[in-house]
Amino acid sequence: MAAPLELYCWKGDWGLPSVDIDCLTVLAYAKFAGAPLKVHKIANPWRSPTGTLPALKTREEGSLSQPSKIIIHLRKQKYNADYDLSAKEGADTLAFVSLLEEKLLPALIYTLWVDSKNYVDVTRCWYAENIPFPLNFLLPNRMHGQQLEKLRLVRGDPTLEPGEEIEKELYRDALECLTLLSQRLGSHKFFFGDSPSSLDAYVFGHLAPLLKIKLPSGKLQQHLNSLDNLRQFCTNILVLYFPSEGRDIPNRKMSVHTDGSDFDNEPHKRRNQILSALFAMGAMLGYAILTGIVTIKRTHPQEALVSAGHDDGGEDDED
Repeated sequence: MAAPLELYCWKGDWGLPSVDIDCLTVLAYAKFAGAPLKVHKIANPWRSPTGTLPALKTREEGSLSQPSKIIIHLRKQKYNADYDLSAKEGADTLAFVSLLEEKLLPALIYTLWVDSKNYVDVTRCWYAENIPFPLNFLLPNRMHGQQLEKLRLVRGDPTLEPGEEIEKELYRDALECLTLLSQRLGSHKFFFGDSPSSLDAYVFGHLAPLLKIKLPSGKLQQHLNSLDNLRQFCTNILVLYFPSEGRDIPNRKMSVHTDGSDFDNEPHKRRNQILSALFAMGAMLGYAILTGIVTIKRTHPQEALVSAGHDDGGEDDED
């Protein structure tokens, strides 16, 4: 019997199987297609075979990291959630996935990673709390920069800078996309009837974080919550395919035990605080030395004795 495929993805919170859009898409598709995956839910992308998340470890093609490539590989292994789709439905899938990536994804990136209040109070806070020490000092800021570059790439504007004008434009496109998705779903359980497809996986991956993560600045959340069928769509998938995670968690600060949850358990909290303080002090001291703010003068013991013998108790000699 062949060993199961191994999927590495960000761990979950807020009642989600993962906090990451791409990871949610892959997890949902694998569930829909019945792919027997061994899932490693981690909070350190450097532990994955590609250094990024999600990552699928395969025997035939090595390790894959893009959701589209992972889904294609699963299809090659006969795990195809789109098997029963007609040619027209396949074309609709491509069109709506493109719509998601062009209209909704930029606004999601802006909401989670660029909006200052959401980023500081929620996104950066979550990753800093869950990524193992000392990477939690490095990776959140690095990921913030990567997401900003991704936003610029998706928008086709390398000089794009956050601001009120671009925010209004992104949210306008996203609201239009959500409305179109709601109209297309209608009263159906899934987008093409009673069985989920890859389109349902992509839509779920993009909408579930927006629906479940508690954001202080929630313009998109308010619109999504007003679309009852999309809200129910996400809830149904969580209940049917992720029952262990699909219920609301009363206190999101409670410890979550997942594969590789180094430094996450409560008994280590005090140790982590002390180590974090020492790491920060070491970093500041290193910076001070490198920039010349602090200098270290090496003195031989003999020279120190001679200097002490000539010192009459007044001020120290200047360098």
